[in-house]
Amino acid sequence: MQPTPDFDPGKLAKSLLRRSRQGALATLMAGSGDPYCSLVNLAGHPDGSPILLISRLAIHTKNILADSRVSLMLDERAPGDPLEGARIMLSGRAEMAEEGELEIVRRRYLAAHPSAEGFVSFKDFAFFRINPTGTHLVAGFGRIVDLKPERFLTDLAGAGDLLEAEAGAVEHMNADHRDTMNLYATKLLGAAEGDWRCTGCDPEGIDMQRDQTVLRLEFPERVTSGTELRKMLVRLAGEARAKN
Repeated sequence: MQPTPDFDPGKLAKSLLRRSRQGALATLMAGSGDPYCSLVNLAGHPDGSPILLISRLAIHTKNILADSRVSLMLDERAPGDPLEGARIMLSGRAEMAEEGELEIVRRRYLAAHPSAEGFVSFKDFAFFRINPTGTHLVAGFGRIVDLKPERFLTDLAGAGDLLEAEAGAVEHMNADHRDTMNLYATKLLGAAEGDWRCTGCDPEGIDMQRDQTVLRLEFPERVTSGTELRKMLVRLAGEARAKN
């Protein structure tokens, strides 16, 4: 059975990465090499790669420090039979976040998991980012695809100005435009009304969250600067208000 013409595996894999806040992390036991699996919270880097905040006292962290190879299972938590929902198994290497990216990694993780503020500064905790080598997508019968990173990560080339503007844009949207966030969620994405807030912006879209429910609003075209982002958000707000 061939996939239907509207099936876009890269788009679906990107969406799962952006919307996932928990996943099953598989590591290799230090010493024996036996598989070890644990539940972890995660957030997304601007390129979509997973960010972890984990304790060096945890077994999975000790495993990563001995052998950085990992896999991460993410699913869309579909109602009913979970095997009928889409899921991905992402493979790669988990590496401690570098000094130059700690600010953005910390900000994005805390936006996704505000409760982590209480322990993020503990000395035994550290941020790691999974650098993917590939992913295996299962989205139903006839929809099983292996994808390389360029198919499911967001290209950040030329988007330096946008990344610099992201923190201010997120703060502004959450402080002054929560009504607009609700319009995006309800009118453009068909979600229920609620206290939606922005957790991040990137060249391809914005992420919104209410409690642990995450929405992804994709841009109709790529943006790479703060000016382009402002224009896009105003445009989308106008489209949302125009809907009945």
